Parts: sequence; structure tokens; C-alpha cells
Amino acid sequence: MNATDIWLIAGLGNPETKYDGTRHNAGYAALDYLADKWGISVSKTKFEGLWGQGEVDGHKVVLLKPLTYMNLSGDSIAPTAGFFKIPADHVIVLCDDITQNPGKLRIRPSGSAGGHNGLKSIIARLGGENFPRIRIGVGAKPHPDYDLAAWVLGKFPAEDAKALSGRYPDLEAAAKLIMDGKLSLAQSKYNG
Repeated sequence: MNATDIWLIAGLGNPETKYDGTRHNAGYAALDYLADKWGISVSKTKFEGLWGQGEVDGHKVVLLKPLTYMNLSGDSIAPTAGFFKIPADHVIVLCDDITQNPGKLRIRPSGSAGGHNGLKSIIARLGGENFPRIRIGVGAKPHPDYDLAAWVLGKFPAEDAKALSGRYPDLEAAAKLIMDGKLSLAQSKYNG
């Protein structure tokens, strides 16, 4: 394992139990899946988050759940990346995406926040958009007048929750491909 081959994977969400199972916590749920699958305990408290570290297919990996609430995710991610000397292009962010149907994945090497406040915070704190992200479809508001906060803080119907959890193996495979330097392959195999 190369000493500089270290990755930070952050799942975005809100920390209180009342937010469990909400659309906005899709990143937390995906991170929980990875932690379980990879045998990494995400239980240490530092950097305004819960974190743990391990090794995945020869890559050193730090898993992080920011406890700052969604809009301040960068306040946890940037100090964690700084402490472990992880460059921005080795920070993979898992977050919800209201522009995609439930369970659809959208993998990007970089880009704007696209209206996502968690991504805005991370971009501001990391000093740029150059970090990969796996956006997890949670579905669009039922109509344009529907309150966005109410929508993203709403719980998943069982069918949508099943659609998301059914994509976790693909999300894991995509994260591994990104760490292997094969982001374009991850995009071609798992986008959509």
C-alpha cells in the first residue's frame, strides 16, 4: 500500500435520530453500508464528525459522517482531510440528489454544488470543486410548490428505500473504481 494512497469517503446527512431514513440522509445510509461491508467502525469522534479508518483493496480509507448538519458539512470534511493530508481529489462525497429518481446514481469527478447546500459548504471549505462525488437519487418534489426542506427531510416510502438499498453494491463498486483511478469506468458502469 502506497503511503500517499489515502482516501476520505464522507456520507452527508443530519446527525439527530429524527433524520434517520430521510432523503437528506441518503449519504449517511450509504456510508453505513460501506462501513459494514468493509468492516470499518465509524465510531471515533473528532473533526466534528464520526469517523473510522481501515484498508479496502490496498487503499487506506477514512470513513466520515459529519455531525455538523448538512449545511456545514465542509466544517467537518476539510479538517479531516487536512489532518490526514488527503488531497481534495481523494475526497469522495456521498450525498442525496433530488434531480435523480430514487436509487439512481450520478457519479462526477468534480463540479458545482448544483443547489446542494452540503456540497456548497464542502466546496467553500476545500477551496474548490475538484473532488469526486456519488450523488444518490432520492426523487424530485411531487410538485414545484412543494417545500424543498419538507421534501428532503421527509422519510422514504418503503419502495424508494428499497430502490436505494438495492444500489448500495453498485455504489460500493463505483467507490472502489474511483479509488483505483478508474472514475470514467465507474461513470460508464454505474451512472443512472
